[in-house]
Amino acid sequence: MNSDKLVSRTAETLSVLFLLVAGAAAQSTPPPANAFLTPRPFLHIPGPNPIIVRGAKDAWDGDYIEAGDVTEDFGTYYFFYHGAPLDHKKWGPGGYRIGVASAKNPLGPWTKVGDKPLIDVGTPGSWDDTDVACPVVLKEKPGKYDLWYCGVSRGTNGKNRRWGIGFATGPSPLGPWTKYGDGPVIEGFGYVSSVIKKDGKYFLYSEDPISATAEDYGPMSLATADKPEGPWTQWSGNPVLPAGETGAWDDAGYSEAKVMYRDGMFHMFYGGSKEYVPRRLTRESIGYAYSTDGMHFTKYGGNPVAPREADPNAAAFAEVHCFYEPPFIYLYHTLRYVDPAKSFMPGDIDVEDLGVEVLATQPDFSLPVPALTRESLEAKATTQLGEVMPIAVKGAARVNLVAEGTYEKGAKAGLRVHVRSSIDGMSFDTTDLISFDSDVQAGTIGRKTVPLPNPGPFIKVIVENLDTAHSISNVKVTAVLNGN
Repeated sequence: MNSDKLVSRTAETLSVLFLLVAGAAAQSTPPPANAFLTPRPFLHIPGPNPIIVRGAKDAWDGDYIEAGDVTEDFGTYYFFYHGAPLDHKKWGPGGYRIGVASAKNPLGPWTKVGDKPLIDVGTPGSWDDTDVACPVVLKEKPGKYDLWYCGVSRGTNGKNRRWGIGFATGPSPLGPWTKYGDGPVIEGFGYVSSVIKKDGKYFLYSEDPISATAEDYGPMSLATADKPEGPWTQWSGNPVLPAGETGAWDDAGYSEAKVMYRDGMFHMFYGGSKEYVPRRLTRESIGYAYSTDGMHFTKYGGNPVAPREADPNAAAFAEVHCFYEPPFIYLYHTLRYVDPAKSFMPGDIDVEDLGVEVLATQPDFSLPVPALTRESLEAKATTQLGEVMPIAVKGAARVNLVAEGTYEKGAKAGLRVHVRSSIDGMSFDTTDLISFDSDVQAGTIGRKTVPLPNPGPFIKVIVENLDTAHSISNVKVTAVLNGN
């Protein structure tokens, strides 16, 4: 076991960290900004990325997609995002539209909802007739949701005006969403990133001014209001989080950031950048900062908490949002690649998909990660290695694989699972680390759990239907990562 893993596994839980930070902030001496010698509270587990990819060439999101907010409603998770079409003959003028995907597990599999945008650009001549993007969602109560988004119009002179922030309401994450008024609720306040409600007051965080520190990047700023539609007042002390010092990993500023309030503290997870030219090559990882008042944030000394280098071929974790489900923090983001030609859907430099990172906040954890899901596997069929995402298992003390499927009544043979290993998550072994058969359970669900012996840093699975005449439905292979 290496020292980084030992430090991570002996760290305190996030709730304890929150209390310690709150206690330290209440004292006259603030917590140290440089905490390299203290135990790191987060164990980073890269997700099975990408979790959502852009649509087909004629889809409304066929060009590229970028991350928005994530929420949960009655056991279903909703991942909002914005995308742009390639086919403007089909979708008309304008760029970004807002869509949503749903899942029963924070790690997926995610399914896009419908084949049209959830929120489209406005009618010609409206303030948001060119782009709607950066969806941020707040559940006020069951049956009442609020959504903020960015919008822009090129106007009659063909030049972009400044991005404004619009507001919409709906009865559920799927809407229908009704836009508020005929203009933005905040004029020219950058890319909206997060909204929280505390003691009846709304805190809205945005990357503003846009491009103040690098192309399309800037500091994080704050506006407050007593009602979701405003009027909004920009904080006089902005920004709440300036770009990092020259030479730091985040000295080019931020794309977006999610702020949550818990245990008396404001907690910000943000995409911090290191500028490259052109902008699509900018390197970006995820950092953490905290505050007692939502205005003065202190960066955690162990940043970045989710470095991009941990993911195979990852160049940037941008437009960061998060969802906290103890003991895990799920960090959702736009995923850009070091080598787009080796991405899941190869393309040019502009390839962007959606990804997720997981932070375990206690050393004793059990995290189920979907390794493969198929609605049906035909008789004698075998899946391909390239159709599944790599699973990062290097942060776990133990890994178990669970294979299951529903067999037809006449089934005579079951599933065979082949496990392949990799040291970098991109090039995988051509021979099995292990393989195992799941016993057939004719007419019902069959399931088998097998521990993995000393797996490499990354694994993928191949599944084979051994039956020569019967298909198997609801095929699932799950990697269960366990801590101490």
